[in-house]
Amino acid sequence: MLKLCDVKDASQSVWLVAPKVTIGRGSQCDLTLTDASVAKLHAEILVDGEELELRNLAGNGQISVNGKLIDGSCRLHRNDRVQLGERNLAVVDPKITRLKAAGTNANVSWALRANHPAIVGRVFPVRERSVVGRSDECDLTFAMSHLSRRHARLEVREGLLFVVDLGSANGTFLNNQRITESRVRRGDELRFDSLSFSVVGPADDIDKTTVRQAVPLPEAARQSAALAQAIDRARTRSTTSVPPHSEFPPVSSLGSSDVTGVRGYVWIWICTLLAAAAAGGYFWAQSQGMI
Repeated sequence: MLKLCDVKDASQSVWLVAPKVTIGRGSQCDLTLTDASVAKLHAEILVDGEELELRNLAGNGQISVNGKLIDGSCRLHRNDRVQLGERNLAVVDPKITRLKAAGTNANVSWALRANHPAIVGRVFPVRERSVVGRSDECDLTFAMSHLSRRHARLEVREGLLFVVDLGSANGTFLNNQRITESRVRRGDELRFDSLSFSVVGPADDIDKTTVRQAVPLPEAARQSAALAQAIDRARTRSTTSVPPHSEFPPVSSLGSSDVTGVRGYVWIWICTLLAAAAAGGYFWAQSQGMI
């Protein structure tokens, strides 16, 4: 996932997430630039996976990409420089940005992506300390009656994000668990009462491969394996106990009672195999949760 940042002020930034990101001077924009040279709704970036398309929405408002004026729309790529009025922005890769920040002790960038229907998809950057609440004095203000005036505080400590509940009436929840203070990771659901956000930010270790623990074999599967082994041993014993073919008298020389005995033996063996197969199938279906 790429990010659009102000070259001179890294706190002025926005994650480039689908379906689009709006840029301008207006407070309703995803990236608000308080600059007289920027229109209220200056531009938008359409996001489709890794493909970005910049659109000029300001009419005569000046937009240039890598020094080339853009009147309509154009494609954007990583490391492109975008100028809106007098503001210079850059498209950056957050993984590379995170590595560079670690070397210079700069803050790692975090953001909240709204899940609430009223503001779904909007992305709110998190600074080193950001207070969330209903009051206009908060860094992230949401005019919703169920929020406390100062509901919670987000803190970036050495690149890691933490949330602290400020004694809110309706609570702060991390992955549906009410908390007073907790570390927050990328992909977590952070909820202030019913106002839900998805956390956007760097992984704990982008280069580390997560090793999953071995899944224990279910008891039913072990029983099925044991039954299969028992059947194999029974087959081995029956094979060794049967005399060679040449020792059997010709079928034509057997009496009716002998033929009946042979047929009974065959049917017993077939029924045994069918029962073993049925038992194995039952245990397998039980281990797969089908029964």
